[in-house]
Amino acid sequence: MENLKGSTVLVTGSTDGVGRLVARHLGNAGARVVVHGRDADRGAQVVADIERAGGGATFLRADLASLAEVRDLAAAVQHATDRLDILINNAGIGTAGGVRQESADGFELRFAVNYLAGFLLTSLLLPLLRAAKPARIVNVSSAGQEAIDFTDVMLTRGYYGARAYCQSKLAQVMFTFDLATKLAGTGITATCLHPATYMDTTMVRRAGVTPVSTVEQGAEAILNLAMSPALEGRSGLYFNGLREARAHSQAYDAEARHRLWALSLELTGLARAVSTA
Repeated sequence: MENLKGSTVLVTGSTDGVGRLVARHLGNAGARVVVHGRDADRGAQVVADIERAGGGATFLRADLASLAEVRDLAAAVQHATDRLDILINNAGIGTAGGVRQESADGFELRFAVNYLAGFLLTSLLLPLLRAAKPARIVNVSSAGQEAIDFTDVMLTRGYYGARAYCQSKLAQVMFTFDLATKLAGTGITATCLHPATYMDTTMVRRAGVTPVSTVEQGAEAILNLAMSPALEGRSGLYFNGLREARAHSQAYDAEARHRLWALSLELTGLARAVSTA
């Protein structure tokens, strides 16, 4: 494992499942880990685990179903550190639940948590990533991807959990590809991946699915994108586990990506920020 001493990393959704294991590995590698989740007690446990192993960690609480809390999280990270070497957008909601739900901002919940929160958080933390360059952004997506219907992005018609989940995960991939292009030459790379199929996590068990992969397999794949010297400077990649792969065809549609980016700026309020800057 590469030595990350002196580095600072943020792993969203790192109080449980694969995110927790990734955070512990990064701490063991010498990084200062910013642990994120919604439960302060579980966050404290992860911090204690990392510190017992000789690493350093801080817990920051935020509910990513609220864009206001995403902004608060970004501000807290900026207060806690002057650089961010690795950002891993791992937090998410699975496919369980057949009833359409909305975020605090009135958006379809999975699109909000799995995609919009990461879009906003990453955008707000770019100054810290630039300060640490070379830096890496890793978006934990899924092989489960479904084309975005731009006439009904919030899925007000024909809703079901798997469709919402798969749309949000494709949005992450599309965001990654555009982000890689926009950050070309800055020293910041952006990659994404399907870590492993149906890992043994709370998310998978809540969906009523029998796990077929371990969190250790998923963590290995995430850490590969976050730390591997072989991927230094490589950007705009989608991986299936440890192998580079091809995502859903819509991810390679430049017009669709442009529409998604413009919509994301509007929904997160970043478009207004840019227009008034």
